[in-house]
Amino acid sequence: MKKAVFLMEPFSCPSCVKKIENALAGTNGVQQVKVLFHSDKVRVQFDDAVVTASELQELVEKLGYPVLSQKVV
Repeated sequence: MKKAVFLMEPFSCPSCVKKIENALAGTNGVQQVKVLFHSDKVRVQFDDAVVTASELQELVEKLGYPVLSQKVV
């Protein structure tokens, strides 16, 4: 199990947070998602044998939310 933290461009509304949470939570291999509205971060716990952090970042960016940086631990 791995954890990724994505630093995002500032969120403009709470519905953005919900859209990202729902998309990531519905992704195979994702165990937990936490979007931090006020700090512009997305934290994801995932099974790296099923999905990669880069694939998760790509999904978020396809939704229209640029990722400024990614940290995987």
